[in-house]
Order: sequence, then structure tokens, then C-alpha cells
Amino acid sequence: MTAKVTSIFARTPSAGPAESVTQKAEAPKAMTSKAVAISDLSDPSLYVNPELAQLKFIERVLGQAVDEQVPLLERLRFLCITSLLVDEFFEVRVASLKQLILHGAAKPGADGLSAPKTLSAIRQNVLRLVREQYRVLHEVLTPQLEAEQIRFLLPQDWTGRQRAWLRRYFKNELMPVLSPLGLDTVHPFPRILTKSLTCAVELRGRDAFGREASMALIRAPRSLPRVILIPRSYSRGPHDFVLLGSVLSAFTADLFPGMEILGIHQFRVTRNSELLIDEEEIENLASAIKGELMERGFAAAVRLETNSSCPPALEKLLAAKFDLQPDDLYQYEGPVNLNRLSEAIKLIDRPDLKYPVFKPVVKSSLAGQPDYFGILRRRDVLLHHPYESFNTVLELLRQASRDPNVLAINQTLYRTGADSQIVNLLIDAARNGKDVTVVVELRARFDEEANISLATRLQSAGVQVVYGVVGRKTHAKMLLIVRRERRRMRRYVHLGTGNYHSGTAALYTDIGFLTSDRQIVEDVHLVFKQFSGLAKLNNLKRLLHSPFTLHKQLIAKIRRERKNAKAGKPCGISIKVNALTEPKIIQALYSASQAGVPIRLLVRGMCCLRPGLKGASETIRVRSVVGRFLEHARVFHFVNGGDKEIWCSSADWMGRNLLERVEVAFPIDNKLLQARIIEECFTIPWQDDMAGWDMQPDGSYLASKTEDASKLKHPQRKLLKVIRP
Repeated sequence: MTAKVTSIFARTPSAGPAESVTQKAEAPKAMTSKAVAISDLSDPSLYVNPELAQLKFIERVLGQAVDEQVPLLERLRFLCITSLLVDEFFEVRVASLKQLILHGAAKPGADGLSAPKTLSAIRQNVLRLVREQYRVLHEVLTPQLEAEQIRFLLPQDWTGRQRAWLRRYFKNELMPVLSPLGLDTVHPFPRILTKSLTCAVELRGRDAFGREASMALIRAPRSLPRVILIPRSYSRGPHDFVLLGSVLSAFTADLFPGMEILGIHQFRVTRNSELLIDEEEIENLASAIKGELMERGFAAAVRLETNSSCPPALEKLLAAKFDLQPDDLYQYEGPVNLNRLSEAIKLIDRPDLKYPVFKPVVKSSLAGQPDYFGILRRRDVLLHHPYESFNTVLELLRQASRDPNVLAINQTLYRTGADSQIVNLLIDAARNGKDVTVVVELRARFDEEANISLATRLQSAGVQVVYGVVGRKTHAKMLLIVRRERRRMRRYVHLGTGNYHSGTAALYTDIGFLTSDRQIVEDVHLVFKQFSGLAKLNNLKRLLHSPFTLHKQLIAKIRRERKNAKAGKPCGISIKVNALTEPKIIQALYSASQAGVPIRLLVRGMCCLRPGLKGASETIRVRSVVGRFLEHARVFHFVNGGDKEIWCSSADWMGRNLLERVEVAFPIDNKLLQARIIEECFTIPWQDDMAGWDMQPDGSYLASKTEDASKLKHPQRKLLKVIRP
């Protein structure tokens, strides 16, 4: 990371040599004499509020936008991503808090903060974050983009020729699809779709019918691009852009001939995205979700965004129309919805300002092999995406769909993408006479409509579709293939930490595991039988399974490390997850730390544990890695007295994953594969010269630092070099 930082990003002093968690475990560090072990590990002061922890993660993403080691257009992309993340934060987390308060069900979490106080703290943090977003846009990125002849032009910047071209664009492209709505007794305030950009136009005058006009609304058309590239013959450079909202505001008067325009103000409302469905009371889940999706765009409002020019009287009117309070209003010094700027990145052909193109590698032992089953009979295969190609998984399914000896295929699908190769291959398999059963999770947030569509496609092709378990999301990532080999049936499985989605597999870091291990495939088969409702709870031999055994077993393994520390045996815990919020897990980690267990936690997003607290977490370090790829793998490493255990899972260490969803964790027993996971998932990210964000006891984060900032590397860039065929 660059040495230049902004006001909300600080840096940690140089750290000493990083220690291997296993080496450190050989001689557990005892509690210092000055630090008395905290007896009450449920004390709220030991916990970070999860909502505020999520906002800290968004700040770390924003940190990428000022990191000069990141290519310029990618920095703009990170700024846009923060806008998306804040949107989702309000749609999900703020909306949930408001719902709990509304129904009188809000209770303080482990951190002891009440829901109203949490909302107040959220507002202060979001205001600070938003100020920094626009500061980064105006003071950091805009000047550097302009130096590269990439400009986002405001109306005052337009030349006469540009204004003339934009007016023609307005008349030819925008006016035909605009439907301004005047507000009066006949035309009451309309329903405004969530996150749609709308202009409130203050008017003076009378229309053709003699009606006095004072206010009209214009919704920016969603069918047109939000960013307009000025033709080269009208621009001062190759990449002059204008925002659609600017064009709409500049020529609004053309929509109201004969009237005086007093003001034009953009606003945007964000609504609750949760689907409220009582699965116990409905007969058809898919139909119920379809109905709810039609109304989600008009659910209860949770935030109102305006630009800074919006007068207080109009803000008050809009807030009242959306049943919002003053604290739900956010004003911006710039365009409402920064994410729209991301559309320009696709139109700019400047490879030098983007991440270098990389091609995922294919294992040499698998490349061009026509019989993956023969390979898997001999050994397990580990995949680390996106460094290694997801096409390996697609090829396994392709071979299965065409192999006359394959009789059945079972698969879970959570997120797959609109044009899913996985779905196409499953349909091919069904048409080729295989018995194909797919567990489709219809309640994958924001993918519900896509999943209903793919479920319909699958059913039309003869695939048996199951919608999982009532009341619990199916988040496990499993593929089971049943094949006849001579006189016996043999099963093969793929287990993963990420979705069966070719698009995200190129952007998310995940672990995939291919095996024919008899006990593991038997466990997977039993879990699939549970989905269909034909199997009682069975004691799985190898897999850990939520909501039944995963939570309990994780706590037991943490306690085992504590016991080993007290006995002077090798001990240590290294964890890689997206989020750590579950209180009982955190208490177990605190207790292990009190016994001297060295603990390293790579937590990309929310972390509610506080590291480095005297008497509670002195041996715990927490680091977050944010970069080109979204860190998504969940990997658990326990030293276990020297007999290492490695587990991979689809589950984060959150209450919903461990206690409310269907998840699995699978073991990696092969010593060579274990060593590879430890190296790639833990050793490299924890090296002293690797960029990351180190969590402090107060819940803040400091960017890693070395004596020579130019030598600071990013773990993802190193893995791109390390992982070869």
C-alpha cells in the first residue's frame, strides 16, 4: 500500500518478524503477570457491534481507492464498490434493525448496544464514510483521471458544441422514454422504486389546462446508460463523459414549456430488501417468493439520499412521503449514487490503468484428461480459485453428463448467474438419461428471481428440483456423482467454499475439493437424502454439518487447543473466514487465548472479537485482506498437538451459518494438500512484507507497514506467481 493515507485510514508501526502459528505453539506464551485473566467473557466491552464492524470493512474497501499501488481505474472501481456496499448495508442491516424496533423485538447483542443506539452510531459512521467517499472522488481520483484524459464533465464544463450535441441526445434518446408527473390532487405522490434516481422539479406557472404547477417528478430511465461518452469529434479527449442525471437536469425545461423552473434536485430512496415469507403457512414457496419480489421494490423506506442543493422544505416533504425521520436523510456533495461511474470503466480502453489480465491455471495432471474419474480414484484434487480454473469443475460435470456409466447427479445451487454453464450441463445430463436432482435455494438474497427462473428451466428438462429445508437456507456447496464401475457403484464428490458460479469464480478466492473418499461421499449422500425429507439425522463420519454438529464441534476443537496449551503440547489456531460474529465461538477463542494458544484470524469483513486485550485476547491477531479478488474461502486450521487438522467450509462463523442454515465443513487429510493450504491461505498473508489491515483492540484497523513501503507486497499478487500448473 502507498504511504499516502487519508484522514480515516491510519497505519500500524513496523511489526517484528512474523511467527508461524505452529512454531509459536511449541512453547505457548503464558499470560503476563500484570494481566489478570478476565473471568466474564460475555462482558459487552469484549465485543464489537456487527453493524459497525461491517462499516469498518467498507472503509477498508475505500482504502483501496487511495492505494497508489492499485491501477487508477481499479481505484475508481473500488470507490464504486463502496457505494454498492453501503446500499446493501441499508437494504439489509439497517432495514433489519428498523424492523426489530418496529415490532418491539430489538434486543442488545453481545456488544450490549441497543438497536436505537446502534442506528445512531451507524449514522455518525456513515456520514463520515460518505464525506470521505466524495473527498476521494473530488480531491484524489478526479485530478488523476483528468491527467489521463478521462473526464466526468459537469454542465458548467460543457462547450457550446458539446451542449448542442447533448441537447440532441436529450431530445432523441431521453424525451421519448420520460414521463414527468405533476403533483396535484389528481396526481398524488407516486410509488418510487427503490434506488431509482428521481428528479424533483420545482415549478411556477400554469399548464395547458390552466392548472397551477408547483412540483413535478421525473424518474431517470433505467433502460438508458447512466454514463454517456461524448463522441470524439465533440470532445477534448478520448474519454469525456457526462452523467445521465446531469443531462436530465440541464434540459428539464424542455419538458415544461412556458413554465419557470425554480429548482431541480436529484433524490434516491433505499428500501428494505428482505422478503417476508412464513414458510410454515404457504403451500408453494416459489409462487410466494414471486409475489414478494413484485413488491420488494416498494417495501418500507430506510434511507433518503439527496444532493446538497436540495432545500430543507423539499427534504422535509420527501422524508414525510417516505415515512422517514431526519436521521434517515443523507446529503451528498456530488452525484447521488457513485456506483454509476463504474459504467465508464467498461468504455475506457486503457489496459495500463487496469489490473493485468490473468489466465487461471489448469492443473497439469488434469489438463486434457478425458477421464477425471480415473484420476480421482487414485488421489484427491485441491483447487484454489481464481488462481486455478473453475473450468476443472465444469469439465468434471461435463464428463459426468456424457459418461454412459454415470447414473445420477445431485447438486446444490445457491448462486449460479443468469447464463449458467452449470445449469446447462445439468440439463444435458438429464436429457442424456441421468437421474439429476438439484437443490435450489430460492431465498439467496438478490438472486431469488434468477433462481426461480433456473429452477423452472431445470424442471422443464426433467431435473428433479428440491427447494431445500423449510425455514433454513441451503448454503452448502456440494456435487455428488454416482457411477457404475464393473460390479459396484462408486461415488465422486466436489465440495467447495464458494458458489457454482463461473463469474464469481473468476473474482472470489475459494477452495474446491474433489474426492472419492468412501466416508466423505457417504456423508454427502446422506445430506442430500435429508434435503428430500427421506432421512433422519445421521451421525456423519467425516463432515461437520450445521445446524447439527458444526457449531458444537468447532467449539470442541477450540477447547482442545486450550487443553493442549495447558498441557504444554503443540497448539494453535489459524482461521480464514468472511465474518466472525458468533458470541459462543468468540468466548471459546478468548478462553483459548487466556491459556496461551496462539491464534491468527484472517477475517475479511465483520469481526466482533477484539484482539490484543489484556487478560482476554493477548495471543490473538486479526488481519483483513482486501484486494483485486474478494477473499471468500473459509478454512480452519487446528494444530491439534502436532496432528494437524484442516477443514474447509461454506460457513462463516456467524450465528446464521452455524445454527440456522444448512452448511457443511469437510476435512483435508492429505499432508501435501494440507501443506499447500497452510502456505497459500495462512503463511503468505501473514508474512511481514504483505499488505493487509491489522485490527486493533478498539475495533479500528491499521494498514500494514514496512520500513521500506516500496517493498510491501499484496498476498494475492504473490499467489498469482506462486500457483502454477
